[in-house]
Amino acid sequence: MRNVLVFIALTFCYLNALAQTTYIQAGKILDVKSGKMLKEKTIVVKADTIADLLDGYQFGKGTIINLQNKTLLPGLIDMHVHIESETSPTKYLETFTLNDADVAYNAQLYAQKTLMAGFTTVRDLGGSGINVSLRNAINTGKVTGPRIFTAEKAIGTTGGHADPTNGYKKELMNDPGPKEGVVNNTDDARKAVRQRYKNGADWIKITATGGVLSVAKNGQNPQFTSEEIEAIVQTGKDYDLQVAAHAHGDEGMQRAIKAGVKTIEHGTLMSEETADLMVKYNTYYVPTLSAGKYVADKALIKGYYPEVIVPKALEIGPQLQKTFAMAYKKGVPIAFGTDAGVFPHGENAKEFIYMVEAGMTPLQAIQSATLTSAVVLKAEQDLGQIATGFKADIIAVDNDPLEDISTLTNVSFVMKNGEVVVKE
Repeated sequence: MRNVLVFIALTFCYLNALAQTTYIQAGKILDVKSGKMLKEKTIVVKADTIADLLDGYQFGKGTIINLQNKTLLPGLIDMHVHIESETSPTKYLETFTLNDADVAYNAQLYAQKTLMAGFTTVRDLGGSGINVSLRNAINTGKVTGPRIFTAEKAIGTTGGHADPTNGYKKELMNDPGPKEGVVNNTDDARKAVRQRYKNGADWIKITATGGVLSVAKNGQNPQFTSEEIEAIVQTGKDYDLQVAAHAHGDEGMQRAIKAGVKTIEHGTLMSEETADLMVKYNTYYVPTLSAGKYVADKALIKGYYPEVIVPKALEIGPQLQKTFAMAYKKGVPIAFGTDAGVFPHGENAKEFIYMVEAGMTPLQAIQSATLTSAVVLKAEQDLGQIATGFKADIIAVDNDPLEDISTLTNVSFVMKNGEVVVKE
């Protein structure tokens, strides 16, 4: 009897393995590492992993997916999103009108849109902390969405870009501290990092300068001392947390780079000197060109943003693409990021078009959203390539993106972790 039960169990395991084997017949595959376009290949997917890459259109016992008329790429990575919210003329009121449950339901919808657009991995750089629960729910298969690396709540200074009570009337301002992500000295800074770790963060985000969309006058002034940033970076290292720094102004950027942050977000008013520093310190630039264009356009619509934001949006927004062009020519390492949420989720791939317009080749732009971003996330052995042993994160488009980068805005097939999410 025991032998019969063992045989049944082994048979079940064998059949289950077969059921989880998928053969994707690909007309073209972009090898993002070499830049070569591979033709007429079959990707063998077992469970959540790419098990083999075969010549020709092959098949076996399992699921067969015919993508012979498509171009396939690795799942894309967006290094700067805000999955809990989305732009609207009423966004600033939603702090007072939406419950946490409302934010959570909205976040799930935004996550689905992001994944269906071909972005199988994102780094969320600041919300209320619901992003941690969403990450966990996605990882356990309860809801659909991209793989999330989250900074939980961003860290700022009193009155700074990440102070959650900016713009409130005085009776509601209170005095948020490290628990809420607001710091004013090195001890506060260390405690805020440890609190983020306790809350489940994968990254730390600081707002090294003022910001465009905070209800505060200055969008570029430095908002941390060098000592405070150094305390954050060092404490992050102790807890294996890398640091991303929101920064528009040059002085704030330089303080952050010298302190050892891993990425600079936006970098709008970056000088050539600062670009050289980024090369020297191997600090990655996440440009978010889409956000710059969007806020500049919406600032022209009366009432879309609070009045204090309008001049900042009109000044900062149009500068980003010029800064990107300079940084690219200087050889600053660039990782792909959009600031989705500042513009509608699901439109992330427009960033590729803006990067190419500013001088980057289509292949380099794609590499920034695959190879480079995977390296920054310390996930280069799992993400960013269609290769044996990597996670089965695969997307398909109709045309060759090396010839027409805009084709990435119309993804027709998405697989994440070996599961088909979108299929025509």
